[in-house]
Amino acid sequence: MRLLWNRLSVAALFMGLALPGWAASHKIVTVAADGTGDFKEVQAAIDSAPDSGLTIQIKPGIYKQKLHVLANHVEIIGLGSKPEDVVLSWDDSAKTAGGTTKSASVTVTGDDFRAENLTFENAWERTHASEHEGSQAVALLVSGDRDVFRHVRLLGFQDTLYANSKKCHSADEVMAGAPCRASRQYFADCYIEGHVDYIFGDAKAVFDRCELHSMPHAVTTITAQSRVYPAEDSGYLFLNCTVTAAAGADNTLLGRPWRAYATTYFLNTNFVANLNPAGWSEWDGKLKTSSYAEFGSHGNAGDIGKRIAGSHQLSASDAAKLTVKAWLAGTDGWNPEAVR
Repeated sequence: MRLLWNRLSVAALFMGLALPGWAASHKIVTVAADGTGDFKEVQAAIDSAPDSGLTIQIKPGIYKQKLHVLANHVEIIGLGSKPEDVVLSWDDSAKTAGGTTKSASVTVTGDDFRAENLTFENAWERTHASEHEGSQAVALLVSGDRDVFRHVRLLGFQDTLYANSKKCHSADEVMAGAPCRASRQYFADCYIEGHVDYIFGDAKAVFDRCELHSMPHAVTTITAQSRVYPAEDSGYLFLNCTVTAAAGADNTLLGRPWRAYATTYFLNTNFVANLNPAGWSEWDGKLKTSSYAEFGSHGNAGDIGKRIAGSHQLSASDAAKLTVKAWLAGTDGWNPEAVR
């Protein structure tokens, strides 16, 4: 896993100091399962968040609790030396929880959320026999706007990361085709593993220098983006990522269209794992209205001449326009690369 952690940042956190760019007004609390912090449970710390914002520092350990972050301006930072040291885990599935959305181990609806140096896990398939129906098990559901994830691990199998929007779904918007800006999210230097549709939803998200790790399954689909209608401003952009696979995960595809206007681009992807030459997969005829493209795929990327009809290769000039800032700026000029 190609994840690096800034030792100076860790040192600052251990001393209880806010890193550059963090709101000076943020209250800072510490969670420790052994009772040496302000809280023993993560949800209790989350629930203490004032309107001005909260920074939650979590000491190393495995914290088994279903979590919900509703407030804005909440930061959750792992105090370990690596993301593996702090694990936020639960093991619901769509069948046990009553739906895919309800299965999430961690649900974030608040805006301006930050997470760094920790792991989000749904352990369902590790602790239960996989079933044909109801085995969707989300590790993280995020629908907030301007949410940032750095150096985090997301562990699961089917539907690991639900990168979604809380807007652009109403029947009136869809019927009218009204313009709608989806929630924006930024994932940098992250590790995300799973098998079926393990990154899905209709956020406008960038995955920057992430490792995407396919787990064994008959067919592994990395994405199932779900842009609902043409005027919805959503889509996934993968920049300089690496695709790897566990032993037995031999048939990886970039994605399939969950909704009719699915939008996903992969730029400069290094395929350590073997990519199925088709690249993408159809889903009930929705590929014809979706936007699927690549640029600079290398390694074991397969023969691009065998890609499925409906996908395409970007030109160098078009690829150059697809940057973090351009993709996520919105109307407020948001630049997550400048947010620390």
